[in-house]
Amino acid sequence: MKTGAKSSSDVAQGYAVRLMQHLVVPTFVLNPKRRVVIWNRACERLTGVAACDVIGTSDHWRAFYQQQRYCLADLVALGRPDRLSQLYPEHTIPDDGVGFSAENWCVMPKLGNQLYLAIDAGPIHDEAGKLIAVVETLRDMTDQKRAETALKTLAASDGLTGLANRRSFDQTLAMEWARGQRTRKPLSLLLCDVDHFKLFNDLHGHQKGDECLRAVAEVIGKNAFRPADLSARYGGEEFAVIMPETDSAGARKLAERLRDVLARVRLPHGAPNVPPFVTLSIGIATLVPSEDTRSDWLLGQADQALYAAKYSGRNRVISADRVLAAFAGAKDLRESETPPAITRRRARKSA
Repeated sequence: MKTGAKSSSDVAQGYAVRLMQHLVVPTFVLNPKRRVVIWNRACERLTGVAACDVIGTSDHWRAFYQQQRYCLADLVALGRPDRLSQLYPEHTIPDDGVGFSAENWCVMPKLGNQLYLAIDAGPIHDEAGKLIAVVETLRDMTDQKRAETALKTLAASDGLTGLANRRSFDQTLAMEWARGQRTRKPLSLLLCDVDHFKLFNDLHGHQKGDECLRAVAEVIGKNAFRPADLSARYGGEEFAVIMPETDSAGARKLAERLRDVLARVRLPHGAPNVPPFVTLSIGIATLVPSEDTRSDWLLGQADQALYAAKYSGRNRVISADRVLAAFAGAKDLRESETPPAITRRRARKSA
């Protein structure tokens, strides 16, 4: 009777193995010691790794990553839900607490390209509740993820210049302001305006005006290249650069580089009584965000600095702490005139 029972169990196990081998869903199985006992054909096709290279080993991670780390099935076998957030930012734990689900970009060393995989891993227990295996299934969602990313990028981009749009700018400024409140690190903002752009547009037409804006945007996008920085079209002929964890000196260095690079592009302007080539005026504001200030204040300070740069003769960089000096140095400044940047900002908000 025992022999027959054992034989029936072996038959059932063999049938289960053959069934998994023929599944169209990429699947592999670990034993309680986290060694591979099944690596089906679909998994071979997905990863480029042959079953004979991983069966009996704990090298399954090599199919997905360049450096050794836990796969989702490992976390199930080890009972380590605490590691999920670190290894899989996109993850869920079912209400019944059995198994884990996650999504992740995988390097796929054998294939030479990354895949975005949806992963499910669940335990198999015997009648006594003892773990006997962990099954991990995989779904290739790369095309779907790339399409989703492309749509998000399109929604966040300015259609003319390809830089971030105003909505993306507003969201990023709010996010970086909140982060700066936590880190107590300075946040800098550049506001850039194409000098005499209306004259350029009136002279050359809107098509050439668009080409001019694209050329300026290219200069800004290529030179504000730190991963944390955001270059955006703020509106019309105005552009903005958000620079987290950057002091005033660092912001000025970038601003002067933008102005210098655009000057070297030598984009002809052509309108009478203005410089021969297109130039930029740039206003800078820097602040360590605090609980009693808002991001609007930083924006207002940068706007006043930009106005001071234009009022003082254009084609220059002015920081917020030099606004009064810039106005005082302008030859045509009237003693009774209030710097109109605040009015300009209010007009924008009511528009």
